[in-house]
Amino acid sequence: MSETTAGRAGRWLLIAFYGVAGVGHLYFTQAMVRIVPAWVPQPRAVVLATGICELVGAAALVSRRWRRAAGWALAIYALCVWPANVQHAVQDLSHGTGLPLWYHAPRLALQPLIIWWALWASGAVRVSSAR
Repeated sequence: MSETTAGRAGRWLLIAFYGVAGVGHLYFTQAMVRIVPAWVPQPRAVVLATGICELVGAAALVSRRWRRAAGWALAIYALCVWPANVQHAVQDLSHGTGLPLWYHAPRLALQPLIIWWALWASGAVRVSSAR
């Protein structure tokens, strides 16, 4: 089954999204380390590894051969980093410092959409329209 125009656009937006996120993890490493939950060992190494995973996932989305695997990997990745996003929200909102609720609420609420987006845009799952 060939890729639709919407699927192609969604995939390229996802590539850009994870490309920017990956570079962000590598460039703003110390800021990212601060939001890693305390139970995660080696937070700096984890932040660097997650940035690399995002970049590899974005690159793999370009390849027809690796696209579906990348979609599954990025969906699982988005699920795995959710605790850090929750931790970030708790830190910012409980101390009254950092980013406000208008940033954190949509970010946390949209995490399932990001997971679905990775699966849909990569072709890992097919969405059929009812006719």
